[in-house]
Amino acid sequence: MPFQPLYPEPVPSPDAVVDVLAAAGIRYVFGLSGGHTGRIFGALEKRQDAIRTVLVREESLGAVMAETVGRMTGVPGVLLGQGPWVLGNGLVGTIEAHLSASPLLLMTDFTDTPPFSMHGPYQSGTGDYGGWDARQAFRGVAKEVFTAEEPNPAVVATQLAIKHALSGQPGPVAVIYGARALDGMAGGAALPRLYAAAPFVARPQPGLPDLSGAVAALEQSRRPLVIAGNGVRLAGAEAALARFAERWGAAVVTSPAGKGVFDEASPLSAGTYGGYGNPTAHRAVGAADVIVAAGTKLSASDTAGADPALIDPARQTLIQIDIEPRNLSWTLPVRHPLPGDAAAILAALAEAAPAPREGWFAPEVARTVPFPASEGDAGLHPPEIIAAMQEALPAEAIFTCDAGENRIFMMHYFRARGTGRFSQPAGAGPMGYAIPSAVAQKLLNPDTPVVAVAGDGGFSMTMNGLLTAIEAGAPIIAVVMNNHALGWSQHSRGPFATSFATFDYAAIARGMGCDGRKVRGADELAEALRDAAAATGRGGRPFVIDVETAMDFSFAALAYASTRKPD
Repeated sequence: MPFQPLYPEPVPSPDAVVDVLAAAGIRYVFGLSGGHTGRIFGALEKRQDAIRTVLVREESLGAVMAETVGRMTGVPGVLLGQGPWVLGNGLVGTIEAHLSASPLLLMTDFTDTPPFSMHGPYQSGTGDYGGWDARQAFRGVAKEVFTAEEPNPAVVATQLAIKHALSGQPGPVAVIYGARALDGMAGGAALPRLYAAAPFVARPQPGLPDLSGAVAALEQSRRPLVIAGNGVRLAGAEAALARFAERWGAAVVTSPAGKGVFDEASPLSAGTYGGYGNPTAHRAVGAADVIVAAGTKLSASDTAGADPALIDPARQTLIQIDIEPRNLSWTLPVRHPLPGDAAAILAALAEAAPAPREGWFAPEVARTVPFPASEGDAGLHPPEIIAAMQEALPAEAIFTCDAGENRIFMMHYFRARGTGRFSQPAGAGPMGYAIPSAVAQKLLNPDTPVVAVAGDGGFSMTMNGLLTAIEAGAPIIAVVMNNHALGWSQHSRGPFATSFATFDYAAIARGMGCDGRKVRGADELAEALRDAAAATGRGGRPFVIDVETAMDFSFAALAYASTRKPD
């Protein structure tokens, strides 16, 4: 049946743009009105039945929230706002989306003033003399950039932006609207004609590659292992991964970016590998004879500088699955490169197993470097805090992580239970990620406890996100490892320009309208966590637990030594 043009009678172009979002299944827009984008916010007000618009206090918060929605659902989150600030403040989530391949839609404007673009008008981003060049600036951080100067092209640009955010390896795509594009009527007899969004934004389903070589290698293997990356999450391949591991008896490790795509309570799990992974995972990787790298780029940081004690194509057979062909055999030569969808390929490989196998690798009960118990009033050690969270909070709790030393401890000591319950900034590693990511997770999972784990440095960067959490009805738990320092930097080079004054973040949180508690010991922390879980259900308030954290246990104790074999 032929496609019929939309809007026989013209409609306001912002309404048509919002219709594209709704038709593409986009359900969340985060942002701050400014410039000409106020017209799109006006159109969103009419479509509250289909799209939830969340007002944030600063664009970096909205960018991380939108990136988290894209990462966890596979449907782009949207950051909407004025050009200079979507670019500048929104860079935190945009670069994370770019390096973590999260689908993200940046909807912004030139803040132009026709017909004065050549006369240096205030804030103008058209690239003319006296202004700044929005197109060029966004091209440096986005997968693609689309621009529109007229109403019908504004609708087409929005459709194409969503398509490109999802096609192949996902990523952030910007669409920049000129003033006239949002101040006119779309549809009618104007060209180009407008058609339904579905044909433009549908993701093509690639066919299966030839799996015969990979299947033969797996049949001959005695110690198969999967390295699961963030691409497993993006492909929705968690169930296929579990089935593959069970059928082939494969051990499973995750990259830091892939943590949370496989249940680490499974006897087949060896935990997280990489520069700050755990020794059990390193032993498993080093002992494997066939490695299936699923949705991971095998980056230098993940492979500990390509240490052959971990992965060595001279003694191991590598099978790599990736939606982006350029990632295959990118960092290491791969015997069996498999371009395509990770869910479909893992499912097909699982069914190709002649019969279910027993697992070959038996992870030890303790997967971590031992740590001393804290003493006195100096505070708890980070591993003690992590153990308390896992003991006191329900198994279905969702955790978000920040960057810095706290994240290294989480990579090493935290065991992700189930799948889809962990998010962290493993692509770019921006501080300040945990709070806005947790707010997005709570919007997606309103009946599940959501915990943001941050250091005091990262927490103080985005604690204003708690205001949005209150306004959006997203009561999260925030656990602050408060060591009064930038822990990573201080343990690396000393106290100069790494030390903070003493602040009571629980008291600050109470001043915002949250619940907050300062704790020093393990018993206090366990009680606070149980109270926080009970208080942050529907209709509750965010709950901040400021944990006094000792500085005498360093991330350096966990670093993988690339000059020796994995221990």
